[in-house]
Amino acid sequence: MKEQGLIQVYTGDGKGKSTAAIGQAVRAAGHGYKVGFVSFFKDPDVFGYAEYTSLEKLGVKTFLFARKHPHFYRDLNPDHVCRECSAALERIQELLRDSSWDMLVLDEINIAVRDGFLAEQEVLSLLEAKPQKLELVLTGRGATAAIMEKADLVSEVREIKHPYSQGVKCRQGVEY
Repeated sequence: MKEQGLIQVYTGDGKGKSTAAIGQAVRAAGHGYKVGFVSFFKDPDVFGYAEYTSLEKLGVKTFLFARKHPHFYRDLNPDHVCRECSAALERIQELLRDSSWDMLVLDEINIAVRDGFLAEQEVLSLLEAKPQKLELVLTGRGATAAIMEKADLVSEVREIKHPYSQGVKCRQGVEY
C-alpha cells in the first residue's frame, strides 16, 4: 500500500456508506493488502449480511462487536452495548499497534459515538494513533465535526429518495 495511508469518513443519512467501505476493502484485498473490517451494530446471524462471507473469502479479517443496537432491540441493556463498544475499542487499539495491517475499516463507529456508546475523544485518539502507512475508513451516520476535520476524505451520503418510503422492505442481496 502507499507510504501514506489516509483517513476516510463516509457519513450521512443515505444508503451506501458501509457499501463504499466494503468496496474499499475489496479493492485493497484484491491488490494483496492486509485488510481488517471491524463492525458495530450488524448481526450476520440474524440478517445474513453475505458481505462478511465474501470479505472473509477474499482474506479480509472481520471483527464484529455490539451486534445489536437498543434502537432496534428495546430490551437490550445500553450498559451491555457500552461494554461491547469498549471491547471493540480495545481490539482496534491492538490492531493499530500491529504494523502489518494496510487498511482497517471501522464500520458504523460513528453511530457508536453519536449514540454515546463511545466518546468522541476515544475515536479521535484512534485517529491520532493511526500508523502512517495505514488506510483507515470510518462509516456511520452522524460523524462529528472533529472526526470529519481530522479526516483526509469525507463523503456525505445524502438520502434524496428511498424505496422504504414507498413501503418496499429490505431486500436480501441488496440491503443485506
